[in-house]
Amino acid sequence: MNELVSVPSKKMGRFRTRRTINKLMLGLISAVSLSIFSLILALLYTIVRKGLPDIDVHFLVGLPEEIDAGGGIGPFLWNSLYILFLSLFLSLPIGIGAGIFLAEYAPRTRSMEWVRGAIESLASVPSIVFGLFGYALFVEYFQIGVTILGAAVTLALLNLPVLARVTEEAVTAVPSTWPEASFALGATKTQTILKTVLPAAARGIVTGVSLVACRAFGESAIILLVGGTSASGEMWDFHLLSEGATLPVHLWYIQSEALVADAQEIAQKTSALLVVIVLLLSFAIRFPLWLTQRKKPR
Repeated sequence: MNELVSVPSKKMGRFRTRRTINKLMLGLISAVSLSIFSLILALLYTIVRKGLPDIDVHFLVGLPEEIDAGGGIGPFLWNSLYILFLSLFLSLPIGIGAGIFLAEYAPRTRSMEWVRGAIESLASVPSIVFGLFGYALFVEYFQIGVTILGAAVTLALLNLPVLARVTEEAVTAVPSTWPEASFALGATKTQTILKTVLPAAARGIVTGVSLVACRAFGESAIILLVGGTSASGEMWDFHLLSEGATLPVHLWYIQSEALVADAQEIAQKTSALLVVIVLLLSFAIRFPLWLTQRKKPR
């Protein structure tokens, strides 16, 4: 009888020990996460506080100066937005389409598993490797020099594996009962994907788009090798073969080689502008999704 009573008590003791360990680990992980988040917020606040109050319209649209103080960053800001738009224009249809194909149409064969493995490997390749590839392709092979076109295409190649993988994961995460119900109502596979699967996977896909957009806007290695370190000197230069230096590259140049008297002030304002634009870009991409979800009846 005593043995029968002791068995449940031992199990309860183990359960309490495990629950205590779980609570301790949860508290530890929460404390570490909160500390890292607070550190990041403090760094961002310091960067924005030093540079944002001094930014004016002339700084945003003015031309840079080589020696005199008071220059702007207009061409570099324009190149950043222009190259970002071109890279997304090239990578979004192909990357999202590839992810949908892998999730819905690709057969479960060994060759497709190799393809998925190759995509995962490409998604983890450092950006400098893509920059070297773009340099070898556009500068050395096609001999068009450092250009906006080369930078945009190379950034698109950087974004493609991430977009494909994120889209595949988002589509795969949709419950199988949803498309089955759509098929039961007589919808075709294309209609089911467009009207049932993609809306349900929109949150994950938008997260992937936001990730690659912010990463592309802040990229420097690819731009340095394929886009160059200078701009054309015009504010609104749409020419694809112009030099394509962006804000991150200009920030590196100002900090390392610039001769202007107010180089430190320009660097602080450029850093703050980069942080603000990345935050606004992430919000702008997610805002339509938030707006749509709020309008849905509960």
